[in-house]
Amino acid sequence: MKKALAFDIGGTKIYYTVIDENGNVVGEINKNSTPQTLDGIKDIIKKGISDNPDVDVIAFATAGAVNNENTRVISSTGNLPAGYRDIDFQGLSDKKVFVENDANAAAWAEYKIGSSKGCPNAVMLTLGTGVGGGIILNGKLFKGKSGAAGEMHFKMYPDKRRQCTCGAYDCFEAYASGTGLKLTAEELSGNSQITTYDVIDGVKVGCPEMTKIFNVWQNHITQGIIGLANIFDPDCFVLSGSMAQFVDVQKIEEEVNAEIVTTPTKVKRGSAGNYSGMIGAALLALED
Repeated sequence: MKKALAFDIGGTKIYYTVIDENGNVVGEINKNSTPQTLDGIKDIIKKGISDNPDVDVIAFATAGAVNNENTRVISSTGNLPAGYRDIDFQGLSDKKVFVENDANAAAWAEYKIGSSKGCPNAVMLTLGTGVGGGIILNGKLFKGKSGAAGEMHFKMYPDKRRQCTCGAYDCFEAYASGTGLKLTAEELSGNSQITTYDVIDGVKVGCPEMTKIFNVWQNHITQGIIGLANIFDPDCFVLSGSMAQFVDVQKIEEEVNAEIVTTPTKVKRGSAGNYSGMIGAALLALED
């Protein structure tokens, strides 16, 4: 059975392990804090490659948009070192190297072994500190003309209410993310020290104020999904990431289907797990 050495490179953590062609993790999962230097990142990659010689391909799930040739990063994120987008990934190994955006890779894992398996048209939203996205159309990963499709930075409002980390105003990410929940909580409570944990804990004990804040945040997610459903007409949506565990997927599904002009869709919680990025990148690399 073929195997891939898969890396997941993010702004705070770098993971790597060996994954087989069925999406099974068959090696030890190595976890590292992301170095602040480019050489530090390269050193972790080189060690992973040298420690795992008996693989068929090297796969990377990475923050940032990746070109359609799956060879390099075309736009990086602010929490990775300067020059990261210029890494020559293929030059790091004599084996074939495959690179994909981490959210796209996770969406592929959900499609192949997770919650959207059997759904040839699916949209995955990763709800964490920010919002990632991956789109499957007719059983293929939708990349767009340059490879940057799936970035969830469409506008929610036209009048500059809240600035997003990308520099624009009122992107979906600025409302539907964990950061968005905190900003919503600050605005509605008038308390700049309030945290997402305060909101979640308050909802659990039935606090009316925290429940109201949470419902506004969940409605932002719902409104975004309504727009995406009308554009892509998918079989299902998959919500993954650290914040997805708190949302009411059944309520969101009911509200989405009550408003969309397309045929009904499903809203599911992701099931491919915390290592879905590595799994999806490995599966894509082994299939390519």
